[in-house]
Amino acid sequence: MARRAAQTCRVQVYLSDARIIAGLGREARAGRVSVSQAAGRAIARGLQTNPRADPEDRLLRLEQALRGHMRSTRQDMQIIQELVVEVARALFIRLPDAFVDQDPTVQAAVDRRIERMLDDTAARIVAGRPDRPPGNAEGAVADDGLAGPAV
Repeated sequence: MARRAAQTCRVQVYLSDARIIAGLGREARAGRVSVSQAAGRAIARGLQTNPRADPEDRLLRLEQALRGHMRSTRQDMQIIQELVVEVARALFIRLPDAFVDQDPTVQAAVDRRIERMLDDTAARIVAGRPDRPPGNAEGAVADDGLAGPAV
């Protein structure tokens, strides 16, 4: 029994749209086929009555949405940075410098408290809990014993 050969047809197409050329190149690389085979597959998809969704269009929309989100997040972070600087400025203006502030023990206690606060904040973010721990609900600062007696 003789095997019937698949029919082939040679088509020569000249493309001038850079987006189509780039899309065919992407599709060829993704499928690890030649550009001619990628063009043949694209033509076959176009002739189908119910073509598959083009993943490149979805990726393009996703990329555009991500860029918009990144832009708004960048603006939010700039606002937060400016607020933090203003809070620090107000704090430094209102608090007088004291001799005890230069004490290495006090500086170490402050550094330790800041590190603990940052670690606790990071843990809450990772856990998805924006609230404070139960023992610190009123915003009270825990006494670590290194700062000495309150004045």
